[in-house]
Amino acid sequence: MTVWDELVSTALVGTERRPVPEVTVAGAEAAAPPQGAEDPAALLLDRAALLAVQRRAGLVAGRAAPLPAAPDERTPPARPAATRRLARLLAGDHHEVLPEWLDAAAARGVRAPADLLPDLLGFGRRDRSLRAAIAAVAGRRGRWLAELNPEWAYLLAESDLGDEPDPEAWELGTALQRRDHLARLRRDDPAGARELLAASWSKETAADRAALVAVLEDGLSAADEPFLEAALDDRASAVRELAADLLALLPGSALGRRLADRAHACLRVERRLRGQRLVAEPPSACDQEMQRDGVRRRPPKGTGERAWWLEQLLARTPLASWVGRLGDSPAEILRLKPDEWGPVVRAGWVRAALLQRDPDWAVALLAAEPSRELLAVLPPARRSAHAARLVHEAPFAELGALLADLPGPWSGELAEAVLTRIRKAGKDDWQLGRVCRLAALRLAPDLHPKAGELLPRLPRTVGEHLATTLRFRHDMLKELQ
Repeated sequence: MTVWDELVSTALVGTERRPVPEVTVAGAEAAAPPQGAEDPAALLLDRAALLAVQRRAGLVAGRAAPLPAAPDERTPPARPAATRRLARLLAGDHHEVLPEWLDAAAARGVRAPADLLPDLLGFGRRDRSLRAAIAAVAGRRGRWLAELNPEWAYLLAESDLGDEPDPEAWELGTALQRRDHLARLRRDDPAGARELLAASWSKETAADRAALVAVLEDGLSAADEPFLEAALDDRASAVRELAADLLALLPGSALGRRLADRAHACLRVERRLRGQRLVAEPPSACDQEMQRDGVRRRPPKGTGERAWWLEQLLARTPLASWVGRLGDSPAEILRLKPDEWGPVVRAGWVRAALLQRDPDWAVALLAAEPSRELLAVLPPARRSAHAARLVHEAPFAELGALLADLPGPWSGELAEAVLTRIRKAGKDDWQLGRVCRLAALRLAPDLHPKAGELLPRLPRTVGEHLATTLRFRHDMLKELQ
């Protein structure tokens, strides 16, 4: 019971039945009765008044050590013009361009000015997608501020300032801090990171094992194969599949050879009078060894078991193993006329191209049949022509969804295709606004004069937003050069 509660109780039962409790205010001695006053009721009211003042005033300030000084920066600040542009972005002017400013500043090795860091860190607290980009330009002062304000602590996990990994984070940190520690150690000492993970493997939860084993993709090498092979026996399916995916990226891995042996037995080329034909014979069963190598036995709803097993086998079989066996190049292999299993085989090879990030197979698959997801495998120089073809062929109602998957900047054939589709669209087309908003953020900024030429063909607000955003980005990037 607090002193205030005791005063209230005394007032309720009466001072003739209970003595007035003593009150200490801010370290002072108990309040004494006014000189010459002996009325306990008056004393109770006096002490209640003193305590009420104390409760309203709050706590007495204690003694505190000075804050540590902010560390010296290692990177130069952005130039004044770029700083003013960042202030406009943080104030809401073309705020959707903020991620591009952050990425461009980081690429040029400059940091955000100190006076804008609180606002910038506040943006990161509200928008998780910006956190890594903010960490790249916040500098050492940004990390110093994050250590002082719990609301900005996210920056500590995102920052990569070359600091040494902190062993205490691995022992006592959150799941995110432990993953960050392992990633930092993996960057500097791949073998040490793998050994650290192996030492704690049996004590980790299934979710943590899956998150931590994914870190090994950075710096993946043949030295990681024994650990990943052991992870194929993990009781959690997510861990087994991640380990299988990583082993599939290792040239010459034992898992790749095992899957290739199974997959090669499923596909063959038959020579017929009308040419060669690709014939598939999917697995008739999914044994324990296949499941250990990452093949899930139960298919998704609506998919046959044998089709599901074949697709998964093909997805992790090294794509290079088909060249020379089924044809002399990916393009030649894909020109083979398939049997009724053709769609399943193609789906498996698409998954393999995505997992193994093989641009040659991606190009061959795109030439045979358009696929939005394969565009991400291609470097920008090879992506433009294939993406332009998809833009030209897509119905305008689907164009927004297609463009949303294409990272910028759009230039060359792709930019021309987008501008042509915008020029030919009707003003009342319901997707026009979305397409123009995407174009404003992803077209190469030096195309802003061409956007200006479109103004008579577009609704006023849509056209002005496209033209002004491109010009804003053009000026912004020029300031950061």
